[in-house]
Amino acid sequence: MKVLENKIPPPLVGLLIGLGMWGLSTVTPVILLTNTVKSVLVIGFISLGIFFDLAGIISFRRAKTTVNPLKPNKASSLVTSGIYQVTRNPMYVGFVAFLLAWASFLGSAWGLILIPLYILYIQRFQIAPEERALTVLFKEEFTQYKAQVRPWL
Repeated sequence: MKVLENKIPPPLVGLLIGLGMWGLSTVTPVILLTNTVKSVLVIGFISLGIFFDLAGIISFRRAKTTVNPLKPNKASSLVTSGIYQVTRNPMYVGFVAFLLAWASFLGSAWGLILIPLYILYIQRFQIAPEERALTVLFKEEFTQYKAQVRPWL
């Protein structure tokens, strides 16, 4: 299925998963949460998502390299500082946090089963090709970085 590699922008994949979560929430039981609990979960996950996404984007901007996930071969430098010392894919971690916020808002435990689909899709069709491109571009430097920092958390 190489045809799907680096073809669908990750935010669109997240949106499609989010639509699936909403669809599931309309046909499955909803977990009734107090407004306080729901608000804390939603705000907490959104804050986490914003943190990871902004930290990743800021690190890329400082390094003056591309943020476009569909063109990893255009990277001009390997970013290994800041949030990239914690995870190789902070922006995808941020998207997962947004999906967790959405599931919390919907009160849908069943919607949570779609989040691993997002992770599997992104790992196979986005991260794997990105990492192949970075290995070609940055060779041993990327191989060493990859050995030191986990792809997710």
